[in-house]
Amino acid sequence: MSLVTQLRSERATLNSQIQALAQLEAAGTSLSVEQLSQFEQLSTQFNALTDKLSRAEAAERMATASAVPVSESAQGLNGPPSNISGPFTAKPVPGANMAQMVRVLAAARGDQHAAAKMAADSGYNPEIAMALSTVTPGAGGVLVPQNFSSEVIELLRPKSVVRSLGAVSLPLHNGNLTVPRIKGGAVVGYIGTEEDMPTTDMQFDDLKLSSKKLAALVPISNDLLSYSGTNPSVDRLVVNDLVASVATAEDLSFLRGAGTGNLPKGLRFWAPAFNVFAAPAEMTLQAVELALSALILRLENANSNMTAPGFAMAPRTKRWLAALRDGNGNKAYPELDQNMLKGFPVGSTTQIPINLGADGDASEIHFADFADCFIGEDDAMVIDFSKEATYKDSNGNIISAFQRDQTLVRVIAKHDFGPRHVESVAVMTDVKWGRSL
Repeated sequence: MSLVTQLRSERATLNSQIQALAQLEAAGTSLSVEQLSQFEQLSTQFNALTDKLSRAEAAERMATASAVPVSESAQGLNGPPSNISGPFTAKPVPGANMAQMVRVLAAARGDQHAAAKMAADSGYNPEIAMALSTVTPGAGGVLVPQNFSSEVIELLRPKSVVRSLGAVSLPLHNGNLTVPRIKGGAVVGYIGTEEDMPTTDMQFDDLKLSSKKLAALVPISNDLLSYSGTNPSVDRLVVNDLVASVATAEDLSFLRGAGTGNLPKGLRFWAPAFNVFAAPAEMTLQAVELALSALILRLENANSNMTAPGFAMAPRTKRWLAALRDGNGNKAYPELDQNMLKGFPVGSTTQIPINLGADGDASEIHFADFADCFIGEDDAMVIDFSKEATYKDSNGNIISAFQRDQTLVRVIAKHDFGPRHVESVAVMTDVKWGRSL
């Protein structure tokens, strides 16, 4: 029996004796001098035991904090942890848990038990070794714990244009999500005496999202993976590579995905036909101003909530607008230096092409209420590794990971995208602004 348990038992015995005397007095019996003396003596002993118990519990907590696992104790590692966290401890790199999990799994060639031991030996967050010891490996790779993948999903927000402009992330339930919306409003009108009220007939519709598989290949240098210690710079580099690859693939799908087969439908193809129009052939300031105003007017005429409206465009278009001058030589849109245009935020991404149209020199500008756009996503991510695989770079060249001394990390995520009201999306096509840049 531990000292704490023994002291608690002794104190409980004293308490029962004290309560017996108290009940006698409560029943109307006057306590004798001996009983009063006994009560005082028991109270003193009870208070002394309480103080002693507090010290014993504190000692037990300290012993627990400095304890080490049995496996480490068997190796002679009986000391307390090498470091503890406190208010002045350096903050960990966001997504570091995911990055370190990738590093040890790649170094262990996907062997989870070896990776768990490597994580513990390298002084990584104990949650990493725990996760690697408990997650069941699958044929398609290793399932990343939800709390790790959630960190990465949150890091996608500043990297992905669609997310950064305010798209709302919602969890998929069993791979599906249904968001109801009002398609037609109620009929409202004034009536006179003995006149019938107008019939109210609201029409409803649903935005249905179903999980689509996104796969990203991230080549990582084996020199980085061979570094076994904790280094914020290495963790940051690995997680940045992962996040950048996933964010680029997301923007391509969420902006211009065709919605056929296993692809999400992007804003370009969600936009109704009456909200899609071609840019004017003229490239004067007046023509540009009217075109941008017409794009905004499409949403205003549809009574869009305009909660988080924003522009998405190619970098070429943004730079041309930023360089546009008025008759006095002043910048026409100086607010573009703060990523704003006509009072709305602007996101630029190379995932909006600049080789569209008959001549292969056109682009697009998307304007949407991104608070009305939803990303249904599964928090679970799956990662797998190969040191021998080949992959294609951005130019279509086939690269051998083995020849480059790289490890190819495959990240698989599942999500879907769509606006709740399609009227909240407008697209200007055939934008040739800046084609000479």
